[in-house]
This record gives sequence, structure tokens and C-alpha cells, in this order.
Amino acid sequence: MKKLLALLTIVALGGVAWASVYEDQVRDRLRPAGNVCIAGEECVTATVAASAGSGEPMSGADVYGAACAACHTSGALNAPRLVGEDWTDRLPKGTDTLYSSAINGIGTMPAKGGNMSLSDDEVIAAVDYMIEAIQ
Repeated sequence: MKKLLALLTIVALGGVAWASVYEDQVRDRLRPAGNVCIAGEECVTATVAASAGSGEPMSGADVYGAACAACHTSGALNAPRLVGEDWTDRLPKGTDTLYSSAINGIGTMPAKGGNMSLSDDEVIAAVDYMIEAIQ
């Protein structure tokens, strides 16, 4: 009985350690691979600065640069660029719909732009930043 209890304890502790390693591996796989820079425009480097690391939430502009700019600057994967004409069908749906799409993903856009370390509030700040930029 003691051997069985010892074996179960070892297996349980190994499972906990494995889960932590697995979460780190998933986080690394979801990290953006790079950024897109367009000649004549400011190049925003894609960073994955998680707010959890600094204790301070990222600004909408910082989140845009870290998770959104790669596609929304160039229109990659049919992402609406930061020009009003790309948003004429989207803006009338309201900010709650835009927030939901950004947080949960839509079409080819992954949830939170692929950066799951972002809080919902940080993603909302990025959406607000983008709306302000196109108006």
C-alpha cells in the first residue's frame, strides 16, 4: 500500500511539472513570429511584452504595435488596414462587436491577435486606438 501511495505521489507531481512546461511551450508557439514594415512608414517592431511581466497594462498603441500592426498595417490575410474605407462595414456594428471580434478572434484573425498574454482590457485599448486612428 505504501509503495502504491508513493508511486501515485510521484506520478501526480510529475503531471504538475509537465503541465507547467506544456503551458510554456504553448505560449512560445503562439508568440508572433515577426512584423511587417512598409517603405515610407514607421516600422513598428512586433514585441510580445506581456503586461503580466511589468505589472502595468500596455497602452492601446503598444498593443497595436505588439499584436496588431503586422496584419492591420499591410492588410495581410484580409485584415482591415487603418484607413476609413476598410472599416465602413465594421464600424456600424458597434464597439462591443469590434471588442468581441478582437478578443475572441474572427475569420483568419486569432484571438487577441495571437498574443494570449494580453488582457481583455489591453485588447479593448488597442481597438479604441485603431478606431481613433481611422477617424
